[in-house]
Amino acid sequence: MSKNQEVERSIITNYRKKIWRPFMKAIRDFSLVSENDKVAVCISGGKDSFLLAKCMQELQRHGKYPFELEFIVMDPGYKEENRTLIKKNAELLEIPIHIFETDIFDIVHEIKDSPCYLCARMRRGNLYAFAKSLGCNKIALGHHFDDVIETILLSQLYGGEYKTMMPKLKSTNFSGMGLIRPLYYVREKDIISFMKNQGLTFLNCACRFTEEVKNKEQESKRYEIKQLLEELREKNPYVDSNIFKSTFHVNLNTILGYTKDGKEYFFLDDYDREDARSIE
Repeated sequence: MSKNQEVERSIITNYRKKIWRPFMKAIRDFSLVSENDKVAVCISGGKDSFLLAKCMQELQRHGKYPFELEFIVMDPGYKEENRTLIKKNAELLEIPIHIFETDIFDIVHEIKDSPCYLCARMRRGNLYAFAKSLGCNKIALGHHFDDVIETILLSQLYGGEYKTMMPKLKSTNFSGMGLIRPLYYVREKDIISFMKNQGLTFLNCACRFTEEVKNKEQESKRYEIKQLLEELREKNPYVDSNIFKSTFHVNLNTILGYTKDGKEYFFLDDYDREDARSIE
């Protein structure tokens, strides 16, 4: 049995409950893949995107609908050793990748204010453009469950708003293109367990900017949120699930305001209506 066959077998057997079932649940719950889709799986080189690629290959082989896959790797200016590791893992896992180059790291390196925000936007735009050139109608990203709940807390504690990372989106700049996140229900700890179990090594962080920052984890707001969640879990083991569930149970009668499609609503807008509901 080849290493790739061992990895594929592990996903649907040993990690069926922790990875395969949550992956399939997200596919079904959010209608992420439709018949005759052509999906570009975006591989950054990390554990999440490579696992996503393998899950999507399994779905293509055994799924309900026929659809096509492309596997794309954007090189924003990686060091040669990082690019080599990506290619090595792709070959090991039998993932036929398309690599294309950009100069994003060079551009962002000169930006002092919000370089990560600009980098993310530029990456997304380049991924959409390359995927569309291959005839794809969707890109798939490897964000997982932990990314979702961390984003919720980041938005509240640092952004002063309540929002989450959506399981799928329509592109506003690329007509007919969409974005999906099939690992939406998969926990990061299970991805790490899978990686260690299979003896696989992936990129951790290849960003040129953060590589130059000492103690880069301590400088990250997302790291602060991870630490906060660890502390909360000690008191309440269900805190992750409860944060996630809250996105399905937003009671508009009990909040001061919200924004939809660019329009802002305030609770006093209809407070004096006779049919306005009261809350005891």
